Amino acid sequence: MTKKPTFAAGRNIAMKVPPHLYEATITKPLQTTLTGSLPKPAWLCEPLKLWSPWRLSGELLAEAKRDAVRLVLRDQERAGIDIVSDGEQTRQHFVTTFIEHLEGVDFEQRKTVRIRDRYDADVPVVRGPVARKRPVFAEDARFLRAETDKKTKCTLPGPLTMVDTLYDDYYRSREKLAFEFAAILNQEAREMAAAGIDVIQFDEPAFNVFFDEVRAWGIAALERAAEGLACKAAVHICYGYGIPANIAWKQTLGAEWRQYEEIFPLLQASRIDQVSLECHNSKVPIELIAMLAGKDVLVGAIDVTTERIETPQEVAATLRKALKHVAPHKLFACTNCGLVPLARPVAYGKLQALAAGADLVRQELE
Repeated sequence: MTKKPTFAAGRNIAMKVPPHLYEATITKPLQTTLTGSLPKPAWLCEPLKLWSPWRLSGELLAEAKRDAVRLVLRDQERAGIDIVSDGEQTRQHFVTTFIEHLEGVDFEQRKTVRIRDRYDADVPVVRGPVARKRPVFAEDARFLRAETDKKTKCTLPGPLTMVDTLYDDYYRSREKLAFEFAAILNQEAREMAAAGIDVIQFDEPAFNVFFDEVRAWGIAALERAAEGLACKAAVHICYGYGIPANIAWKQTLGAEWRQYEEIFPLLQASRIDQVSLECHNSKVPIELIAMLAGKDVLVGAIDVTTERIETPQEVAATLRKALKHVAPHKLFACTNCGLVPLARPVAYGKLQALAAGADLVRQELE
């Protein structure tokens, strides 16, 4: 009788996952994953609130963050998620938490700017050359890799979204600043990949707004950020969290949301491996994903703007529609966006539904 392999937390990934098991997970169709964030425990920060301040500091905060990562990993594993993440438990904001670790950016004297061309926000100011003197999330990536035997994903902000989330008082050029950020992101992403991360995702909600910039230099900046990665490079483009400004914007987009039509052909021609998009309960014409031929397509099958938990049958219905345009081994089941504004039991229920719905369709393919 062949003894089952055992895995020890903290060991190197090459020792941790036997090659035959790892290859099996790669070829499994309709793998499940989440876009990024998950709700944080109430002892870490105030729940049901975006970008909530930490309740601890110093080493207590560092320990609490590690414990929170362990919790969300166990939740994803129990729910049946195939490619797991740290749920962004170590960050307050998906963009500014990275920026605040860079030199050249002033967080004290902020400016009010228009974000995503739809709402005003007080943002940090670029006062001088931006630079990364030390890794930001690389240690978090190593911790994540050591805590699970599943495939892993980590997220980073994309260059265009970064320049749209601050005020530039130094470069005076969104393009030039974006490429400075892209080079910094590439340093960070390479170190995360070296830690054994399987997918690094760049979040670019600004791609759904600034089409001229996406065409002129946004795709090139994204490719620079992902250059030379020894893992899959993904980009996530959605219509945002369910905050009032985003909801109001969606109501102006008409009977069909065709923003993806502007950018999918550009992404299809790019060196990015995976594209993550919003689909469930949206007005995105599903046939647009055919424009991504050859790419891995992460179809959002979970609505992040409501506390209603989808049924597995609803998730399966979304995936079946997508399968008309994407081959099974290229289709991944995902969430529309992050789940951080939701209650933890609701988020867990949605993860369960995502896994169960993908399982239903997977069985139909056998």
